[in-house]
Amino acid sequence: MVEDKDGKNGMPELPTAPPGAIDAIVGAYHGDPFAILGPHEFENGVVIRTFMPQASNVEVLIDGGTNYAMKRVHPHGFYELFLPGQRLPVSYKLRWFDFEEREHLQEDPYRFPQSLNDYDQYLMAEGTHAHIYEKLGAHIAELDGVGGVRFAVWAPGAERVSVIGDFNHWDGRRHPMRFHINSGIWELFVPGLGEGALYKYEIKTRYNS
Repeated sequence: MVEDKDGKNGMPELPTAPPGAIDAIVGAYHGDPFAILGPHEFENGVVIRTFMPQASNVEVLIDGGTNYAMKRVHPHGFYELFLPGQRLPVSYKLRWFDFEEREHLQEDPYRFPQSLNDYDQYLMAEGTHAHIYEKLGAHIAELDGVGGVRFAVWAPGAERVSVIGDFNHWDGRRHPMRFHINSGIWELFVPGLGEGALYKYEIKTRYNS
């Protein structure tokens, strides 16, 4: 393995994300969570990042059965893992333990692609989408063979929008959405959810009023 500039056998020093970006995720005001969370190519491998404030520790389970412990790089629950030699895409799940040592296994919402196609967004931005009720709100969906719920809301003036519900303890830090600047739509696919799940949108405006 090629050594890096610090002579650590190709393993970069964690965290790899900028401190300001981590603070923005932890503080729930980052407007582009997909730029930070989930899997990203980094140097000679892939770094996976997640924010789990309810977790005492987190592991990444790669398809095939290998599991890796993530490193807590922020005291409020931001974790990172570097996988040397790996390339995108990476299929994995997150196994985490809460502070009562109960085990949880879930897909990472931030490893999935966008759930609305560009044509639908174009029509919604133009105001000519004939079936917009089928796209906005919450809808059962499947991405990459995984079932869940696709959430979408129009909020062009928001700084950050999150989906909150029983599934994340109504915590707006857990599921910030992806923003599409050309349409004003915020969307997020949350794997594992089903029909009947309670939810709301938590919207943070760009103003302090």
